[in-house]
Amino acid sequence: MKHRTPLRLGVNIDHVATLRNARGSAWPDPLRAAILAETAGADGITAHLREDRRHIRDTDIEALRAGIGIPLNFECAATAEMQALALRLVPHAICLVPERREERTTEGGLDVAGDDNRLATYIAPLRAAGIRVSMFIGHARAQIEASARIGAAVVELHTGHYSELHAEGRHGEAEAELDALRQGAAYAHSLGLEVHAGHGITYDNVAEIAAIPELVELNIGHFLIGEAVFLGLGPAIEDMRRRMDEARG
Repeated sequence: MKHRTPLRLGVNIDHVATLRNARGSAWPDPLRAAILAETAGADGITAHLREDRRHIRDTDIEALRAGIGIPLNFECAATAEMQALALRLVPHAICLVPERREERTTEGGLDVAGDDNRLATYIAPLRAAGIRVSMFIGHARAQIEASARIGAAVVELHTGHYSELHAEGRHGEAEAELDALRQGAAYAHSLGLEVHAGHGITYDNVAEIAAIPELVELNIGHFLIGEAVFLGLGPAIEDMRRRMDEARG
């Protein structure tokens, strides 16, 4: 019966802003993309405000908070600047991620176990403000346990390594990584955490990930924005939604 539980789809619209910023104009508008995603069946919108503002900007977060009718998942590093913005805007959720200025995209999970005291203090006012706090982590038990210990409501498991192995045709390694994700999801669920997953998910690998019964949400961005170039954003999201639903049985 677990597989029949609907799986939420969060659409990350960061790279609509990347395209906009390439020309330094106001188009394409990330808010318009978010509204289109909502119409196409997205259950939430994710936007990552990076320290260097390479794509999403502060004004985008403000516009999204005011302009969409589905939950906003504000993704950011655990800095004082981002905490202050979250406390001012009070999004539905905040997902804390590791961030290095020189990386192209988020390269791994947050080391919650190695920074648990600071992170516990950091998320306390966010929790008090009613914001759901998520930790973007790998599937290691120590990171899952630390996330539960500091009071996070959610963990989002990093599926990037599995996605890379799958795309490269390294089937044995991919299956081992997928099994580790399954075990991590089950363990996180047993600790009372809500379990999400994201990073590198495509039409080709979504079925295997979506079939993990403890998952309640997938967050997908870059692939959907890329497919939108060919299909349109609405049809790209609708196709992903269909594949997720089929994988849940």
